Amino acid sequence: MTEAFLGVESSLSGKRWTLRDGDDRTALALSQRLSLPEIVGRILASRDVTLEDAENFLEPTLRDLLPDPSHLLDMDVAVERIVDAVITGEKIAIFGDYDVDGATSSALLRKLLTAIGVEVIAYIPDRMKEGYGPNGDALRNLKIQGASLVVTVDCGTSSYDAFEVAAEINLDVIVVDHHVAEPALPKALAIINPNRLDETSPHGKLAAVGVAFLLAVAINRALRARGWFNQSRKEPDLRRWLDIVALGTVCDVVPLVGVNRALVVQGLKVMAHRENPGLAALAEVSGVTDKPTAYHLGYVMGPRVNAGGRVGESALGSLLLSTDSYEEAYVAAEKLNGYNLERREIEVRVQEEAVQQVEADGGKTESLIFVVGEGWHPGVVGIVASRLKDRYGVPACVLALSDGMATGSGRSIKGIDLGTAVLAANQAGILKKGGGHAMAAGFSLEKRQLETFKAFLSERFTKQIKADNIVPTLSFDGAVSTKGATVDLINQIDQVGPFGAGNPEPRFAISNAEVVYAKAVGKDQNHLSCTLSSPEGGRLKAIAFGGVDTAYGLEMLNNREARFHVSGKLRTNEWQGTTSAQLSIDDAAKV
Repeated sequence: MTEAFLGVESSLSGKRWTLRDGDDRTALALSQRLSLPEIVGRILASRDVTLEDAENFLEPTLRDLLPDPSHLLDMDVAVERIVDAVITGEKIAIFGDYDVDGATSSALLRKLLTAIGVEVIAYIPDRMKEGYGPNGDALRNLKIQGASLVVTVDCGTSSYDAFEVAAEINLDVIVVDHHVAEPALPKALAIINPNRLDETSPHGKLAAVGVAFLLAVAINRALRARGWFNQSRKEPDLRRWLDIVALGTVCDVVPLVGVNRALVVQGLKVMAHRENPGLAALAEVSGVTDKPTAYHLGYVMGPRVNAGGRVGESALGSLLLSTDSYEEAYVAAEKLNGYNLERREIEVRVQEEAVQQVEADGGKTESLIFVVGEGWHPGVVGIVASRLKDRYGVPACVLALSDGMATGSGRSIKGIDLGTAVLAANQAGILKKGGGHAMAAGFSLEKRQLETFKAFLSERFTKQIKADNIVPTLSFDGAVSTKGATVDLINQIDQVGPFGAGNPEPRFAISNAEVVYAKAVGKDQNHLSCTLSSPEGGRLKAIAFGGVDTAYGLEMLNNREARFHVSGKLRTNEWQGTTSAQLSIDDAAKV
């Protein structure tokens, strides 16, 4: 095991601090060849960026990185069927998931098909009444409405029973998905999924909206070859919808490397023009006035789109992103903003009860958080699971119990593949339904199976943690002084963005810092605002959101005579026309 960074074996939040791996010679070569500050070279090297691919990383283009859609299994079969439907005037239904990835995927295909003259039915299931993925009743209703072809997006890979119904009523189904698949696939005309077990694509990290974009490219190409576009039917420019693709890609927390990085970088450029009515309205109600970044997508705009599926109207996010009317978009955005406020209130209550359960009656094993609540809202269990995973440093599953059935969601840590574990539990007959990917999964099961499921996951994760020596950690890109943490430094670091999964936002430690000012702030007095000073001089403002409820926040608030190594992300703060550097704190250790 490598040496702990700054000697921190266990921080105040119980994490071991480590310095990200990176070759010093590569870092120096990168900074010299690209005329970049040395710290940017170090950050690039620690993310395995080589001299050969550095330019593509910093300036990624779809021309260089977008793969040929036809490399995916079933892509050509799907495109041929869709193009035939377009040319013969069939009605096509799009069946999407209710999260951001599903909303963006369905909106993208809806915009494309509408632009090329197709009558489209968009359908998003109600989370509470229908649950995740296609169901037989919904498919029958789409058939009654005149659809002869259904394209599912961000769902469908495990919809065995629903697609049996589709076959019975002679309804063709095409699946566009990215979730982990079982060996036997459901009965469908085509299943486009880079994570099929028989797939050889190197692009398994695409979000569903990325797969949908490849499908859109292939449809355009095929229609062009068939002579569909002419003076009266213009070929749609898919680049104008890259802002939608960027939103779904960031919010589904897929690695922002390779083609994903290109989709987000180019999509943010498109979004800055605010030509999409839905995204423009969403930015306005969200208070996003600056040039949009991945942070705005993931933490400001995305949660509002998600809120409709969590506690409000499941189809609202897809409607917002697909409408061409700003007035309609603004009404939808206002509703989503209201639902997001409601979601926050529900989330706080469920999280408080979940933490009490963990602390009181053994909702935590050595390798797993597993909490169940009667009457908890299923729409917030995923968010709460993410919070618990961060708090306790192990995978977390949160389940809402109602009428003898539990509906849950889980979030995992690096090194523990939750999606595969959930699939294994499903194959073992423990679950009614379940699926996902390495870091997140959803599932449903009978109440009587809860302890069996908990034991199944706990045993599996305990073995893996011990075998791989997995401990809760925080990774750092280096240490800076309060004097050295400047706006110029942050601007230099931002050249490596956009940040997200696969390209984490750089984390730094302010070493041997003194807390010269500390105060609880915010509506509920749960945020910690403070000022730090290090021996080299200078002062740095810092904030720990929710920090008052953490061990490190309490120590910093109540022990100002002590010195701390303080962990966090450096960001700029705009206040009354002045831009300053600020540290967003996520941990601390006593010196």
